Amino acid sequence: MTTTPLDVLRTSLRDLTCADPRLEHEGRILTLSGWVDRRRDLGQLIFLDLRDRYGITQVVVDATESPEAHAVASAVRSEYVLRVEGRVAARGEGTRNPKLATGDVELRAATITVLSSARTTPFVINDPDAEIDEAVRLTYRYLDLRRGPLQRRILARGRLVQAIREVHHAAGFVEVETPLLIKSTPEGARDFVVPSRLQPGSVYALPQSPQQLKQLLMVAGMDRYFQIARCFRDEDLRGDRQPEFTQLDLEMSFVAEPDVMGWVESMALAVTRGVAPERPIAQVPFPVLTYREAIDRFGSDKPDLRYGMELVDLGDAVAGAGFRVFDSVLEAGGRVMGITVAGQGGISRGQIDELTEMAKRFGAGGLIWLAPGADGSIRGSVVKALGEERATAIARAAGAGEGDLVLIVADRDIHAQEVLGRLRVEMAGRLGLADPNVLAYVWVHQFPMYQWDADARRWDATHNPFSGVMPDDLGLLETSSGDLAAADPGDPAGRARALQYDLALNGWELGGGSIRFHTRELLARSFALQGYSDESMVERFGGILEAFEYGAPPHGGIALGVDRWAALLTDQTNIREVMAFPKTSSGSDLMLAAPSPAEPGQLEELGLTRAPRPAEG
Repeated sequence: MTTTPLDVLRTSLRDLTCADPRLEHEGRILTLSGWVDRRRDLGQLIFLDLRDRYGITQVVVDATESPEAHAVASAVRSEYVLRVEGRVAARGEGTRNPKLATGDVELRAATITVLSSARTTPFVINDPDAEIDEAVRLTYRYLDLRRGPLQRRILARGRLVQAIREVHHAAGFVEVETPLLIKSTPEGARDFVVPSRLQPGSVYALPQSPQQLKQLLMVAGMDRYFQIARCFRDEDLRGDRQPEFTQLDLEMSFVAEPDVMGWVESMALAVTRGVAPERPIAQVPFPVLTYREAIDRFGSDKPDLRYGMELVDLGDAVAGAGFRVFDSVLEAGGRVMGITVAGQGGISRGQIDELTEMAKRFGAGGLIWLAPGADGSIRGSVVKALGEERATAIARAAGAGEGDLVLIVADRDIHAQEVLGRLRVEMAGRLGLADPNVLAYVWVHQFPMYQWDADARRWDATHNPFSGVMPDDLGLLETSSGDLAAADPGDPAGRARALQYDLALNGWELGGGSIRFHTRELLARSFALQGYSDESMVERFGGILEAFEYGAPPHGGIALGVDRWAALLTDQTNIREVMAFPKTSSGSDLMLAAPSPAEPGQLEELGLTRAPRPAEG
């Protein structure tokens, strides 16, 4: 990344930033402005560390040289904002600070002007290791942003966005801003709605993504579009979710799946190497897994490939064992899956009980374990029921040797793998198996097109309702009877695979996209399977359905989470740590006290009524 020219940063209140003074400036009279990071009063000498976002310069205030400046410095405290004019001098031998870029020099103050005083801050600004309650950090976020760790992450996020823009512009993409007041569309979460004053009783929705709009840009002939898009989802929050978030949104015309995946991979490599060149990338080209491969090998559609511990199908090994749990699951078409945790055969019973409870919380009926010993013996929860010989054979089939631990889940297909996949992540975390410095990108594609909603008696899109279907599966977009009301999970639509692809990074879903339907007939056919009548299709999606009648190119795209990407590149586990002003887990802004009750008259002006308060007691 290029550095900012010094003359651009020169203003009426400073000649250089606090990161710039060097030995080459020795003897020059310069003006610096910034915050007091530290103050040390030695009587005749007062030392001030003057800080801005660029760095720190030591200021020396000598009562014999500048009595007026010394009088001012005697009254200032941490976080005061000062303008200091003085002479740059080389530090004496033994007083230089190699930890600072400016550590060879100091500014001998001639005049000091207090630009702003400061109260005592609710936490220490200059201690990067201070443990501060998160609610306090969020309440005083503007102070938290002065602290080095968060400030460096926000700057890294800025470099990420800059790199994204540069790579796309260089490749012929046009940056287009799409509106934030749109019509509600199904994207998998609740919409935030905005009442219209001019059209009482009607609402806009804030976009969960610019999905239809970017497809309409392809119909408009834009060919290659991107934007750094603000998106909104009213859903329960967790470490990688916020009610408002930012994504890299892009769409391309006249493409097939390999074209979009190829571009995104080359872009991701260029951006990663530009923003975090010190972070090794595990594998290039990125590994490509089908959804089924990812689930069967890792128990996740966003697998962390920084370590092994792959799942093993133990169906053949346990078949005919006469153990009721195994037999009943296999007879019902379920799966018996295991993982081997190397060197953990000596695990305590208390730890096993903890893992068992965890598996139950994940939805499993229980957890089976085996631990081969050094003398040919074997411990485990089912050794008595299976016999030592059969239990040893099962452990061997799982790839376990002496001193290892085998964890086994028997349950319905997909669910068994997912439970074991979460245990895999848990054990890897406990054992520190994932190298925190490595970036392991992986593609997952060929997802199921639909999942059956038994209550609503319809097929729901697993990812995006506009996703296309693999060409070989086009004929599956139907029900056996042709009647959705009579459909069931065994209908052909359940076997259809979407032209959907996700990019995962270190166990997080970085983003997902698809090749879209681009004809009205196929899109309407898919909507019909999802329970939409002709009338409701037109009501919800009339704009894009009509646009497809005027010639739409084959197109596809993807959306990557900028917040997640920034968090992963800066080794954070919560996207709040790379957002300037995030919300709490309950969706509150503690700094601005939002959301807040409507002002008197606001609801009436919008044609709304205030909901009654729930009765107390």
